Amino acid sequence: MKLVGERKALAATVFAFWTLIYALLALSAQVPELSPMLAGIAGCYGLAFFAVVAGYFWARWYAVGVGLYGVITAAVGMWQIGPEPIVLFIGGTHLAATLLLWGNSMSGPFDGRLEWRERWHLDDSAVQRLGRSVIRAGVSLPFVLAYALAPKEDAASTVLALGTLALAGFGLRALVKLRTWGVLAMGAAGAALIATASVELATGSSMMCALRPGVAGALLLAAAAPFVPAILRYASPRWQ
Repeated sequence: MKLVGERKALAATVFAFWTLIYALLALSAQVPELSPMLAGIAGCYGLAFFAVVAGYFWARWYAVGVGLYGVITAAVGMWQIGPEPIVLFIGGTHLAATLLLWGNSMSGPFDGRLEWRERWHLDDSAVQRLGRSVIRAGVSLPFVLAYALAPKEDAASTVLALGTLALAGFGLRALVKLRTWGVLAMGAAGAALIATASVELATGSSMMCALRPGVAGALLLAAAAPFVPAILRYASPRWQ
């Protein structure tokens, strides 16, 4: 199935829809403390929409990641409350957007363009490695935002959470620019989130409280992982 332009338009429509929904939820939240979290997630969807329409080379990967985030959210919802219509709608729309952007035929307007590969001197292996990392980062970013911008009990937790969010956000931006420090920033953010989840469990918090930072941290570490061997190979001669 080709229909590249039509699939791109339909996927962008899904992300625009969820951008609007989360923005409206942020504006009309009955609990004002949740508004920053909802606005942040709206920003994730808005970035996916804008990037897909603009045709940035990394847009398809990032949008697929955000779509998979929605699928995971729906799966957790089904586990908690069962196959309710709203949960099925969330999962179905996100799965549709993911599938619409999936496949080699959809790479042409995005990561299949030659000019950016030539600019960064990337072969197919390097492109695949970067793609896997951006997809995983795209899945993790809404989780990081949901954790970092959710209400906290004390100022120290808030500062730590916002610092982790900054590392993840700037790390993703640096990653698509092929900066080594972006990989390190995402790895540091992932490790911090895993540590936070461990502390939550150790202090008797519920599994759900630890799930969000735990999943986000694991995904950020997975996003950094494909580049670790190359970084080690580059750094090894300098350590000798």
